[in-house]
Amino acid sequence: MYLRRVIVLLCAVSVTLWLALGAGNQTAPPAALSEAQQAHLKNERFELVTSIRGLPLGVREALQTLFGSSSLDIAEPGAEFQATDVVVDPKLPIRRLVAAGCSRDHCLVYYERGGNAHTWHVTLFNWTPAATRFEWGGLAPGNLATIADVRKAVLSGEVKGPAGPW
Repeated sequence: MYLRRVIVLLCAVSVTLWLALGAGNQTAPPAALSEAQQAHLKNERFELVTSIRGLPLGVREALQTLFGSSSLDIAEPGAEFQATDVVVDPKLPIRRLVAAGCSRDHCLVYYERGGNAHTWHVTLFNWTPAATRFEWGGLAPGNLATIADVRKAVLSGEVKGPAGPW
């Protein structure tokens, strides 16, 4: 019985160390876009995305991973969400999509996050039908209405990255 407990404890410690080392090897997004990324973003032609379902599946999955939730915890534009720390309906998501746009190889997503501190965030994903990668993101001003406004804010440095919690 004692030996079994020791083995279980050693296994638990090994798994914990393995997970910690794996998380430590993940690269964090850069605080600012590189000049090459800025030039690419400046010339990118974004098609308007008006709903969560309009985002490519890979981007939706990457957002869910970024949010660290078991479901995609974000409301449609204009829908109710948990805008403050006063929970009226616990089933409501804590985030709401404001504007999004996708080009042939990038998606730019602007959303608000409620709760204790109401904030606005921008995320940039590199995506193809084969793979999606979170490239960059940050805190944004709350007065952006269109994807053109979001791109302008990113390029002007108004969006400060990285920002968490997402």
